Amino acid sequence: MTGRPASRSKGQTAKGSDQARAPLLEALIAYARKDKVPFHTPGHKQGRGIASRFKSFVGENLFKMDLTVLEEVDCLFHPVGVIREAQELAAKAYGADRSFFLLNGTSGGNHAMLMTPTNPGDSILVCRHAHRSILAALILTGVKPVYILPELDEGLPVIKNLTPQSVRKALQEHPGVKGLLIVSPNYHGVCADLAEMAQILHEKGKLLLVDEAHGPHLHFHPGLPQSAMAAGADMAVQSTHKIIGGMTQASLLHVQKERTDLRDLESVLRLLGTTSPSYILMASLDAARMQMATQGTKLLDRALNLAEKARKAINTMGGLYSFTARDVAPFALDVTKLTVKVSELGLTGYEALNILNREYDIQPEMADLDRVLFIITFADTRKEIDRLLGALEKLVRKHRRAMPLFKKPGYPELEIHLAMSPREAFFARQATVPFKEAVGKVSTELFAIYPPGLPVIAPGELITREAYEYLREMDGFGGILDGPADKNLNYARIVAE
Repeated sequence: MTGRPASRSKGQTAKGSDQARAPLLEALIAYARKDKVPFHTPGHKQGRGIASRFKSFVGENLFKMDLTVLEEVDCLFHPVGVIREAQELAAKAYGADRSFFLLNGTSGGNHAMLMTPTNPGDSILVCRHAHRSILAALILTGVKPVYILPELDEGLPVIKNLTPQSVRKALQEHPGVKGLLIVSPNYHGVCADLAEMAQILHEKGKLLLVDEAHGPHLHFHPGLPQSAMAAGADMAVQSTHKIIGGMTQASLLHVQKERTDLRDLESVLRLLGTTSPSYILMASLDAARMQMATQGTKLLDRALNLAEKARKAINTMGGLYSFTARDVAPFALDVTKLTVKVSELGLTGYEALNILNREYDIQPEMADLDRVLFIITFADTRKEIDRLLGALEKLVRKHRRAMPLFKKPGYPELEIHLAMSPREAFFARQATVPFKEAVGKVSTELFAIYPPGLPVIAPGELITREAYEYLREMDGFGGILDGPADKNLNYARIVAE
């Protein structure tokens, strides 16, 4: 698969078009300039009650926009005014039939995507590199997962993604599933061939649901992999805050209505969402959409150029390597994800991250055993890239170890033994036992090394010897354990016999 130009909404780059407007943001600014006397929530009354230390640093205008449901600024769960208009503009910009503002991140969108078309007891294909929020959705809904393993490249090393062939095979073996829930791009920017998957699934009357948390920018540049909406996904949720100009927790859920009951989806969103939505976060979604729709190609040009220049420079430094689109073919790659392998220096990714942060004030996105990941966005300039490259040069020069490569634990050959659904395991009567004695028992907990959070053991699965040993080794290397109650791996919670 190669990166294909995504479809573009009309007027995407026309400054005089509707996409140049940000109706919710404009309404909030207009309201803040009025001399209103508020006798409603929030209690700080447009900033007058905010602690002075907080307000002196942030400024006053932010708090004037922190409002509640009012006629002038509309209501998220029954939008008839500026929020409705803002969401309609988002749908046009992203090529969706409907778009919805989310204020509990893509996690909340994953819950809604799975909850809308399914009933307890249904089954669905799920990529094994699913985010923990997808496992939470399985617990909430009672839907049974049929896991598909992604392709692994031990040489790079990198977890790639699912292939259309693996999806076709899984459909043949499990014809009763509702569809597929997949993560694309993954944490390292590797994208699945969603267009072919959509065709395979839709021919069978199945749904394609995409956790596109790391891809809110894909739709706006022809040099990036195809977006989920352009590929034909039925629903896709994006973390606007991760890559483009939304604030943290602000995400978008995009929907094509042909195979989705919009009334059911709206009911689910009302059920899952807060009744006190942040207008500041919603305004950031409105503004981020406007920015991408009118300037996206130009802004992303800069990000792509900076990322590729950085990648070329890194790959001339002895001991470092940042994989390229050619390395992950036939999968497509979002090149703004700069994954740098450091293990040839005799360092773990965790060690390299700590050195870069503490000694050179470079804060990476994440690290794993072999690599460190840097996210390049249109907010970066040559100045930031030069600082990054300078720090990496010092890492090579000053911190290379004159010793053989450390012995790494390979990712376990996962044999998934699903004894019960995640929901059944989560709510089962539990017992806490020493972790070593939990081998062969059914886990009620998620075990993953985070980030990226690829499940090693998921609720409802047998704890295998291979998974136990892998988690022990990764913990010894400094991996961050995510999921279980006991982060020291002394004990585990299992289904009581």
